[in-house]
Amino acid sequence: MSDTPEANATPISWTGGGDGFLTLLDQTRLPESVIYVNCQSVQDVWDAIQRLAVRGAPAIGIAAAYGVVLGVRDGAMLGAEPPARDPAAAREAALAACDHLATSRPTAVNLFWALDRMRGVVGELDDEVPPAQVGKRLLAEAKAIHEADRAQCAAIGRYGAELLGEFGSGAGILTHCNTGMLATGGDGTALAVIFALQKAGKNPKVYADETRPLLQGARLTAWELMQRGVDVTLVCDSMAAPLMRDQKAQAVIVGADRITARGDVANKIGTYGLAVLAQAHGVPFYVAAPTTTFDLSIESGADIPIEERAAEEVAEPFGRRTAPEGVAVWNPAFDVTPAELVAGIVTERGVISPVSEEAIRANVGAVPA
Repeated sequence: MSDTPEANATPISWTGGGDGFLTLLDQTRLPESVIYVNCQSVQDVWDAIQRLAVRGAPAIGIAAAYGVVLGVRDGAMLGAEPPARDPAAAREAALAACDHLATSRPTAVNLFWALDRMRGVVGELDDEVPPAQVGKRLLAEAKAIHEADRAQCAAIGRYGAELLGEFGSGAGILTHCNTGMLATGGDGTALAVIFALQKAGKNPKVYADETRPLLQGARLTAWELMQRGVDVTLVCDSMAAPLMRDQKAQAVIVGADRITARGDVANKIGTYGLAVLAQAHGVPFYVAAPTTTFDLSIESGADIPIEERAAEEVAEPFGRRTAPEGVAVWNPAFDVTPAELVAGIVTERGVISPVSEEAIRANVGAVPA
């Protein structure tokens, strides 16, 4: 455990074999402290996801996959006996873990995609596979999900850097929430593009908005960019309009938690407003996300479930009351940006532009199982 920020902090790691444990960087403690949390049970992982110790759609999926591994030995969850010797009980415990983890947060589709992959592994195991081997097989799948996301991040960075590199060296780029290593298994989605631009010598000037009410942009994105030597300026969410008016930002790039078949994008609350402002000021609005973030079973963004969080996050942020006692609060964690406001979507398979259902299905195809 450390209480000082480190540039090489590892957000998600697994220690040991099938009977090991998951370690998460507690993002609620950044930027003041780098504190790690060891998850020894399914409930530990569920709690970490729900309270945002781990956040970002790809990172949530990765953490949940490791959580299923814990479920094999955590049969006491939901009242079952520990499945130490019974192969059927081991498989049932893993499936129970999948079901429980699926209730942690409703919007990020990567969570459900990762859990479906873990269910698929369970379904492939025969009745004679010993419980220890069940855990090892699930761990291998979780690690494969983690490694695949790392590779996807690198590819997104490359394609995005080619796209945004056309704005020239020192271009201003506005980003929202946090989309870097803290949100993924690699360098990130939108931030991976920025890191790739920096590596290519383009030296972008990044504007990170605070991202209220939980300040992921201020606490996390600004910290990540500073650790990597990127030129970053922190702005309030309400400063985006004059920033674009004054031509300080030549592009906006954000991540996503779910993208529909037609290209509607669910992302952190405030994203929709940025897209509207970008269109009004003639600034291209881009989204960076792996193909695992697409939900081709949903056509319209109106059908995406939007998580609503506690009133205290708005009225009493970080333990300090800033609003009158008893005031009504509406606190959706996400909003949906219509496809027509999106200039392009950067995936690990290339750039989708213009955004249309036909182009999306051609790029995404069958999402890897």
